[in-house]
Amino acid sequence: MDERDPGFWPHVLGLLTDGGSLSVEEAAAAMRAIMEGLATPAQIGGFLVALRAKGPTVDELEGLARTALELARPVRVPGPVLDTCGTGGDRAGTFNISTLGAIVAAAAGATVAKHGNRAASSHCGSADLLEALGVRIDLGPEGVERCLAEAGIAFMFAPVFHPAAAHAAPVRRELRIPTVFNFLGPLTNPARPAAQVVGVSDARMLRLVAEVLARRGVRAKVVRGEDGLDEVTTTGPTVVLDVRDGAVVEGTLDPADLGLARATREDLRGGDAAENARIARAVLGGAGGPRRDVVLLNAGVALEVAGRAADVEEGVELAARAIDRGRAAEVLERWAEVSRSAAG
Repeated sequence: MDERDPGFWPHVLGLLTDGGSLSVEEAAAAMRAIMEGLATPAQIGGFLVALRAKGPTVDELEGLARTALELARPVRVPGPVLDTCGTGGDRAGTFNISTLGAIVAAAAGATVAKHGNRAASSHCGSADLLEALGVRIDLGPEGVERCLAEAGIAFMFAPVFHPAAAHAAPVRRELRIPTVFNFLGPLTNPARPAAQVVGVSDARMLRLVAEVLARRGVRAKVVRGEDGLDEVTTTGPTVVLDVRDGAVVEGTLDPADLGLARATREDLRGGDAAENARIARAVLGGAGGPRRDVVLLNAGVALEVAGRAADVEEGVELAARAIDRGRAAEVLERWAEVSRSAAG
């Protein structure tokens, strides 16, 4: 049924409220109706609440993400790129671990196309941090492509690359509960990364996200710390769903096996954008301690996924070398410089 058909929303909402599930095509059509302004606020709200109450399926998540990607502003990449991104929502108040891991991975040779937004449930999102570090976050496709070519790392600010998502924004703000949109960020990177590390705070969504990436043929690790972090944690083991060649294999990663000290949640706590920028510069500048360890671990996982390291242990070694030889700090400064130049 076409999304313009008068019976489309009664069919979709009736199916979901009866506990049924949408096909990939139906979910894609629903998202198209929302993002093209064809759905009313009541229809959008009903859809998001019904899907949350039922719980989304892999088909539904794939269909929603497929349409969001089709309507996103495209980015041309120089070759395979890596993204490190979390769903957020863990409410742990940590500093921006995956963002620093991305910078270190770029310093160690990966090409990183990061997709993100401002804070939703934390004090400081990836966009907030990068802005505080002097990186222009509002670049369009050409600016992003220039950053990739000249700095080896770029940031795509979700509102710039997904303008059609604005149709759902007022409803999402009024609902004030997490919806399926919270899990679409890592699945809708306009650069279409070949390698991804995705942190998922909601244990129920972990395998769904992994299965969508597996269907795409992406090389990925979908992770959730046993402490609930949407990162690879150093407070204990991390559940890791390894996505390779269309298959998903579950395992765990214990930082102790890599010789990294056990941290506490307090060790990883951050603050507002200014405080997290201070932490970022310290870690990238070579400061030791638990913050460095968790960044090394996340960068190490990213480098293994990107094919720059044979395993996580080698990835951690490469990450440490990139920081200690000054390359990580240099990449940040180069990125900030190129982004400002690209912005004119």
